[in-house]
Amino acid sequence: MTTTRHRLLFTVAFCASLALAACGRGETPAAPPEDAAMPAGHVMGGWTVTDGIETPESVWVDTVSGTIYSSQIAGAPDGRDGNGRIVKLDGHGQMVSSTFVTGLNAPKGLRGHNGTLWTSDIDEVIGIDMASGDITSRVKIDGAMFLNDVAVGPDGTVYVSDMMANRIHAVRDGKASVFAEGEQLEWPNGLLVDGNRLIVGGWGKPKPDFTTEVPGRLFALDLQTKAKTPITPEPFANIDGIESDGRGGFVVTDYLAGKILHVGAAGEVRDLRQFMPGTADLAFVPEGNVAIVPHMNENKLAAYDLSGVLK
Repeated sequence: MTTTRHRLLFTVAFCASLALAACGRGETPAAPPEDAAMPAGHVMGGWTVTDGIETPESVWVDTVSGTIYSSQIAGAPDGRDGNGRIVKLDGHGQMVSSTFVTGLNAPKGLRGHNGTLWTSDIDEVIGIDMASGDITSRVKIDGAMFLNDVAVGPDGTVYVSDMMANRIHAVRDGKASVFAEGEQLEWPNGLLVDGNRLIVGGWGKPKPDFTTEVPGRLFALDLQTKAKTPITPEPFANIDGIESDGRGGFVVTDYLAGKILHVGAAGEVRDLRQFMPGTADLAFVPEGNVAIVPHMNENKLAAYDLSGVLK
C-alpha cells in the first residue's frame, strides 16, 4: 500500500471526526477524590482523556500496577517525523506523563514483558524500559512495509505483524526472522499470544481506499508448527485489536466499522459497542470488564465498563 493510500484513509476519517466531534476537546476526566485510594492494579472504566492524546493507536495495561501505556502516532501513520511518543496514565485515566517516551516516528502496537515495553515503529521493533522510559533496543526489520501490532511469547519472543506484506516477524535476542507469510494470513493486523498459539486478526485484502471486499477473520497459528486453525469460520471484521476476555473468548475491535465485538470460544461473534470509525488496538482488563479504546480519528482514549453487555 502506498503512502498516499495510508494518508487517504486516516485523513478522511480524521476530517470526518473533526466535523462531528471536534476531536473530543474538553473531555478530560475529573480528578478522583483525594481519599479515593486505588488498590495496585485496579483499572476503572467510565473516563475519557483528550489532553496529550494525538492519533492514539494502541493501549497496553500493566495489570500488576494498573499503569496504562498508549502509543501516539502524532502525525501520518507512515511518517518519519520524530513526533511519535508513548504516554503513561494511571488506572483512573489520569495522565502521569504525556512524554514518557519521545522521539519515535509512528509507534503502533504495544505489549509489555518482564519490564520491557515493546512497540513497532514503521520498520523497527523497539524495546523500552518500563520504569524509566529509556529505549533499550532497536531491531530493524528488513523489507518491512507497515509494521503494526506486537505480541510477546512466554519465552520473550516478540511477534510483529506487517499487514501490507502479509507477513508476521519474530524478534528474539536482537535478531529478526520471518515467522509466517502469505495470503493465508489474511493481511494480519492484531496479534495476541494465548498459550501455545498466536491469535491473529486478519484485516482482509485492502482495496485502494483501504476498505475491503472481504474482511478478515480471527484464527490461530501454532507457535511450534505454525499450523493455522480458524476461530471464526467466516470473515467478519477489519480486525485491529485483540484481547483475551478471561473466559476463553476474545474482545476485538473493528477499525473501519467503529465497533467493539466479542468472539466466543466456539467462534460466535456479537457486537458489544458501536462508535465512530477509528477504534484501534484496545486493551481489556477482565477484572471489571474494562475496555480501553484508542479512538484514533478523534484524538482520545476512553475506558468503558462492558459488564452490562459482556456476560
